[in-house]
Amino acid sequence: MKGKNPDPAADREAWWNPRPFEWKGSQVRFRLRFVMYPVLALCAIVALSVAQPAARSQGVTAAAPALAGIHKIKHVIVIMQENRSFDSYFGVYPGADGIPMKGGKPSVCVPDPLTSKCVAPFVDHKDQNPGAPHKDTDSVADVDGGKMDGFVANAAKRCTSASHCAADQVMGYHVKSDIPNYWAYAKNFVLDEHMFESVASWSFTSHLALVSAWAAKCPKPTDPMSCKSDLMPRDRTDNVPEPFAWTDLTYLLHKNHISWGYYLDHGAQSTANPNGVPKLWDVMPGFTDVSSDNQAGNVKPLTSFMNQAQAGTLPAVSWIVPDQQDSEHPSALVSTGQAYVTKIINAVMQSSDWSSSAIFLAWDDWGGFYDNVVPPVADSLGYGIRVPALLISPYAKPGYIDPQTLSFDAYVKFIEDDFLGGQRLNPANDGRPDSRPDVRESLSMLGSLQKDFDFTQSPRAPMVLDPCPAGTTLTPAPPSTCNRTVRLPKHAPAS
Repeated sequence: MKGKNPDPAADREAWWNPRPFEWKGSQVRFRLRFVMYPVLALCAIVALSVAQPAARSQGVTAAAPALAGIHKIKHVIVIMQENRSFDSYFGVYPGADGIPMKGGKPSVCVPDPLTSKCVAPFVDHKDQNPGAPHKDTDSVADVDGGKMDGFVANAAKRCTSASHCAADQVMGYHVKSDIPNYWAYAKNFVLDEHMFESVASWSFTSHLALVSAWAAKCPKPTDPMSCKSDLMPRDRTDNVPEPFAWTDLTYLLHKNHISWGYYLDHGAQSTANPNGVPKLWDVMPGFTDVSSDNQAGNVKPLTSFMNQAQAGTLPAVSWIVPDQQDSEHPSALVSTGQAYVTKIINAVMQSSDWSSSAIFLAWDDWGGFYDNVVPPVADSLGYGIRVPALLISPYAKPGYIDPQTLSFDAYVKFIEDDFLGGQRLNPANDGRPDSRPDVRESLSMLGSLQKDFDFTQSPRAPMVLDPCPAGTTLTPAPPSTCNRTVRLPKHAPAS
C-alpha cells in the first residue's frame, strides 16, 4: 500500500529515533514531544485501568473469529478397514449405484468356469466370508477389460475341483439387517458411492497410497528421486527398515506444525505381540521422512486415540489401522469389525471434539468381492476397484449419496485444503521433491469431499449406536459382545 512503511520494525525505529528536524525550533518541539509522550502514555494506562474492570464486570471478552467452511473441521479421522467391495456391503442400498436389478432381482451374472454356470449376486448372511485373491494381477482379471466379469474365474484359480470350491462366494452381498450400523451411518450421514481404491492392488500398496498419494519402489532408500511407480512395492525388512523414500503427508503436516497420529489396534504385531497390526498394514514407520522428522513417536496404540478422544485432545489428523480380528479381512468376522468401528465412532461422538470432527470410514481394497462399476483410469497405478466409504460428521449432509468420482487421494486432498492451505504433495513446491509422475490430489477427475458437507447447518447431534446390535441376520448369530474370535492366518496376511 502506498504511503505505508512495509517494515513494522522500521516504523518502531522511527518512533524511538525521530529524524533531526530541518527547520528552526525543531529541538524545542522534540523536547516537548519527549515530555508529552510519557504523559499521554500514563493517561492511556489510567483510562484502560478504569475501563477494563468495568468491562470484566459486564462479562465482556474478545470473541474468537468464527471459523468458515472447511476450517470448522479441526479433527480429521480416517478409519481404514479391510477387503470389501462396495457392492458386497451397499449393493442394494436404496438410491445408490449398486447391483443392477430388474424386477427386484440381479440382472447381471458372472461366469463360473468350473460349473459352466453364470453366477448372479446373491444375499449372503454369513458372518465369515472367504474372499479371493486381490493383488494387481487379480484386479486386472476381475475387471476383465471393463466387463467386470472375472471375479469367479479368478477366485477359482485356487480351487482343485468344483465340489470343494467356494469361488462363487465372491458374488455374495450383505444387506441392512446384516450390517445395520454401517447402513445407519449411510442413512444419517454420507455414503460415497464412487469411492475407488487409489491403486489397483492389495492392502499393502493401498495403505502406502492412503498416507502419501503414491506407491513406488526406491532402489536407493535414502533418495526420493530414485523411486518409480510400482503396484508391488518392497516391504520393510530388518536390513532396510525404511524403504519408502518418497514424501508422505506427515512431512507437510510436521513442516506446518499440524498434529497427527497413526493409531494401531492393539499396537504393532511382533513376536511378543502376535495379535497386533500386521506390518503390511503398519506402513508409517517405513517412511524415511517420518524418521528424519523425529515423528516416529506419533505411531501409537489405539488406546492412545481413545484416551485423547475422552480428554478432548485429538490431533488434527488421525489414521486408524485394525488388527486382523477387527479388520473384516476374510476370514475375520463382519460382526467383530462392525463392533470395533462403532466403538471408535462412538468415542469421537462422545468427545468434546465431536462438534469439529470429520470421520472418513473406508475399506482398503475390494478383497476379491464382486463389484459392477468399471474403475476409471487415473494413471499407471489405478484407480482400483470400488470400495465402501462413509463420511460421518456434525456437518455431513444428512442421507446424502455422493456421486463424485473419488479415491483415497481425496482424503489427502481434504487434509491439505483444511490444514495446509491447499499445498499438495507436489515435487515442484512441497520442499521435499520426489519422482512421482503426477500430483494425484490435483487430477481433474478427482472430486472434492467438501461437497459432502453443509457448513451452514448447525452441528448435528451425535448418533451413538450399540456396537453389537441385537437381531442381526448374520449367521451364526454373533454373541452379545460381538467379540468371537476365529482362526486366522498365523502370519501377517499377504493382502
